[in-house]
This record gives sequence, structure tokens and C-alpha cells, in this order.
Amino acid sequence: MAVGDGLSEVRGGSGIDPPDAVRGGPGPTPGPTPGPTPGPTPGTTWSPPLQPGRSSAAPGAPAAAAPPGAPAYGGPTASGPTQPSVLGPGVAPPFMPPPGGPTGLWPGAQPAPVQPAPASASRRPGRFGRVAVLLVVAALLVVTGVQAYQIHQLTDRLADTDRRLGAEQQESQTRLDGLEARATDLEVEIGAAFDPEAIAAAVLPSVFRVRAGQHTGSAFAVGEPAASGGTNLFTNFHVVEEVWEEGDRRVFLERTDQRFPATIVEVDEDNDLAHLQTTSTFTGLVAAPAAVKSGQQIVVVGAPLGLEDSVTTGVVSAFRESKGSDPSAIQFDAPINPGNSGGPVINGERQVVGIATAKARDAEGIGLAVPIATACDGFEIC
Repeated sequence: MAVGDGLSEVRGGSGIDPPDAVRGGPGPTPGPTPGPTPGPTPGTTWSPPLQPGRSSAAPGAPAAAAPPGAPAYGGPTASGPTQPSVLGPGVAPPFMPPPGGPTGLWPGAQPAPVQPAPASASRRPGRFGRVAVLLVVAALLVVTGVQAYQIHQLTDRLADTDRRLGAEQQESQTRLDGLEARATDLEVEIGAAFDPEAIAAAVLPSVFRVRAGQHTGSAFAVGEPAASGGTNLFTNFHVVEEVWEEGDRRVFLERTDQRFPATIVEVDEDNDLAHLQTTSTFTGLVAAPAAVKSGQQIVVVGAPLGLEDSVTTGVVSAFRESKGSDPSAIQFDAPINPGNSGGPVINGERQVVGIATAKARDAEGIGLAVPIATACDGFEIC
């Protein structure tokens, strides 16, 4: 049968030709049995279509027949006109998608029942997940514990470091306090060290040259101001003896180009002392509270041969106790000359220890002074 004749038979028929007619088998095939066309067997699925021009049958085997009710390739369809065949006679066309849609089922066909997954397979992922979560939690707890232990160790170390630093700071402070105390002691010792220049600068404003008639000597302010005002002074009796013997009581205190009148208040001939007083105000020197000692350094200030503001230094050679008619005396080796009589003998603390009186004749380095305690006790003005 020619291609054209086959197409005409397909178009002119009242149904779908049986498979033998489609494959071009021998002899005419009786028409379909009246009645509804059976559908696919319930529970079966539609096989995917083949590529055009190919068959799923083995080589040499007859082509598989289309399911009942499926349109032949090039035959009439349920929703449209018959499509021409392009394969030619004797070639099995691929099946078209079933009218049931993407489910692959023909109308009236039931899908295959879905078998549920085994219970063990559905529970296995959850069990593994819980185990994994427990492992993660355990790991986090271990890490947290390790970190807490390390923080505790660091805290203990910091506390130990703070304690050591506190102890070191306390020790340093103690050492610093000790150094400061030692420095203070050294300052006191240095201040107490014998310094003739500082001593002279401190006492010279209180020392004067005394002019009494034709005689000159020295005098110095001492103690508190006089009760009637002015200043009390000490000198030797032999310096003012001529004026005193003449009944005169007036002498003069000289310093540089200044001159201050003074009055002889009273005398102590036995101890060679005289008490003067002036209306001018001067700083009085302080009497030493203790007796001198041998070897003690001293400064002698006066006006030897009328040369005011003269300073000599030496040491105390000895303290001579009174014997018979001889009063107590301080022996020293500082050089003195006429005019030093009545001047103060000063120790390293800038205190008066004696009143220079005389020097030994025909000898060097032997000077004598009246102890300041004798003058203070006799006149009660220190």
C-alpha cells in the first residue's frame, strides 16, 4: 500500500487501526469491535517516548504495539486532526504523551501505591543529629572549663604580682624614708660643722670697738634687750678702768663710720668684767649653756690694735679652774693682741663661750678668756 493510500485509510476510518495494520502486516484486518476502547491496565505507568525514527525492540524483532487507545503516529488524536506520518510504512512511531498529563497515566489508570520508607531509616538521621549536638555541647563545655581554669590561673598570678609589687614598694618607701632621715642628720651635722666664715657673718653685727678715754678694746651685745630699752653689752674692766676711776661713765661704741654712746652700768674688778648699756638696739648673742671642752674649735672676734671686725680661729687648749685668787679661765690658742680684750669667743654653734681677756707675755698661742657663765651669773643679763 502506498503512503498516500495509508493516509487516506487512516483519515477515513472510524477508529484506530489495530497494530497489524499499522505495521503493514498481511491481509486486511477486520474493524474494531463496537463498544468502548479499553484503556490501559490499572496500576501501570506510561513508558517514556522514544526518539523519532528509533524503536525499543531488538534488531529484527517486530515493533511493539501501542497501548489500546493510544493514537498512532500520524493518526487521529483526541484533540485534533490526524497528523501525517513521516516514517513510512513498516516503521513503528514513538508513542505520544498520554492524555493524562505529566503523571504518565491514562485516564482511569491508578498510580502505583507509594511504599512508605522503613521506620529505622526515618529515625536514623534524627539520632545522628542528637549525637552530633551532644558532642558539640560536650566540646563547648570542655573548652569553657579549660578557659575558666586558665583565667583562674591568670588571676592568681596577677594577685601574686600585685602582692610582690606592694611589698617592693613598701620596701622602697622604707629605704627612701631612711635616706631622708640620713640626709636630715647629715644636714644637721653639716650645719653644726665648724665654719668660721658663717660664724663671723652671724656675730660681727653684734661686736663693736670700744673707745674709753685713751684706751680701746672690744665689746659685744648679749642677751635680751635692756629693761629700760636699748642693748646690754659685755667688755673687760681693764678696757674702761681709766674712765671708771675718773668717775666718768660714758664710753663710745664704734663700728665702721658709726658711733653710739654707751654707759658703764657696773663692773666686776675681780673677774675683769664690765656691764655696758646703750640706747641703740642691736641683736644680742646667745651664751653657751655648757662649759667648753678641750679641743673644741672657736672663733675670736674683736678689734686688735683698733682694727675692728677682726677674726681669728683656734681651739680650746684647756679649761682652767680657779685657784686661790685666780678666777676660772679658758685657755685657747687663737692669736689675740691688744684691742681684742672684751671681744667674744664663739663656738661652732655660734654661741658665746667666753670673753677674751689677755695673752701670755713672751709666749705664742696662749690666750685667756673669762667663762661666759661667770659674766652671766655676776650681772644677770644673759
